[in-house]
Amino acid sequence: MVFEKAERLSKLPPYLFAEIDRKKKEVAKKGIDIISLGIGDPDLPTPKHIIERLKKAAEDPKNHKYPDYEGLFEFRKSASDWMKKRFDVSFDPDSEVVSLIGSKEGIAHIPLAFVNPGDYVLVPDPAYPVYNIGTLFAGGISHIMPLKRENNFLPDLKAIPENVLRKTKIMHINYPNNPTSAVADKSFFEEVIKLAKTYKFIVCHDMAYSELFYEEAPMSIFNVEGAREVAIEMHSLSKTYSMTGWRIGFAVGNPSIIEGLGKIKTNVDSGIFQAVQEAGIEALSGDQSCVEEYRKIYKERRDFVVAELSKMGYEVFYPKATFYVWVKTPDNIDSRTFCGKILEETGVVLTPGIGFGEYGEGYFRIALTVNQNRLKEAIERIKGVKF
Repeated sequence: MVFEKAERLSKLPPYLFAEIDRKKKEVAKKGIDIISLGIGDPDLPTPKHIIERLKKAAEDPKNHKYPDYEGLFEFRKSASDWMKKRFDVSFDPDSEVVSLIGSKEGIAHIPLAFVNPGDYVLVPDPAYPVYNIGTLFAGGISHIMPLKRENNFLPDLKAIPENVLRKTKIMHINYPNNPTSAVADKSFFEEVIKLAKTYKFIVCHDMAYSELFYEEAPMSIFNVEGAREVAIEMHSLSKTYSMTGWRIGFAVGNPSIIEGLGKIKTNVDSGIFQAVQEAGIEALSGDQSCVEEYRKIYKERRDFVVAELSKMGYEVFYPKATFYVWVKTPDNIDSRTFCGKILEETGVVLTPGIGFGEYGEGYFRIALTVNQNRLKEAIERIKGVKF
């Protein structure tokens, strides 16, 4: 028996990555060695001291019960302390911090707390698909903010129509940015906060890549005056500490926004396994040399890929942060065709820019999540493809 699905599912954009997975399997069946540069999942292991903390915590019976949805106080305190050390901003662990089952969960759920059917949410494009999907699930309308090369992949805030701004409930921004690797400066954040205060909407800043930087450490939106009145910032342990599978992160910000997100969470999830939260405490408050070590590894990979692609004639947007490289497709070839040809002929998986939205067309993304030898092999294979 086949059941009719809810109308909200029909509004979802096609899931391009399912098509990529299907093609990968087809190519692998031909005996071609697959090198996947498509998914932003770190190949570097979770640091040992974090794993050891998990082992010990998992054996403690107190951690075998339901956790609190808002997270252990000790974890929220560690998150608050980390924000103070990293950005010199202070948050009350009780009212201004909430734990997340990865930042994706917080991004997906926040529209349910603040968006009514017909309200607008300002969504960047190209971008992480969850900004738009969370909006659709809440019955909101996504107003697309194009991220264009000529504006350094920052949205043109002056281009947003006033009638949209008057009905906006949330603006999503993400810097350092996935997929473009762009970073934002203080003046941009100041402009965002001024706009949000004028039109009384929430700014949701996704900062999952805050620690994957190479030249200059990115700033928090809370380093800007007035942000506390309108903003929430999502942080993740996934990329910083190679903990993607552990599903743990946190949000900090305005108490009213944190409370709204918390009300959704208490009704739809049961929190994070407390042993994982203890491991999160170790990650945030323990030895941070692993973060610097991993950053150096990703920098070496970035430098190699950017240099090689540039020598091959590709137009590369130089990444100052993230472990992605955002590249223009050659000769205006559409991104699906380009990445499909590369995969079929070489076994190298790249992500077509169209998978991140309309304005991602004409680009492809490389994830620096394989070791240097595999990266070299992937580049050599790509060199042999003729367009």
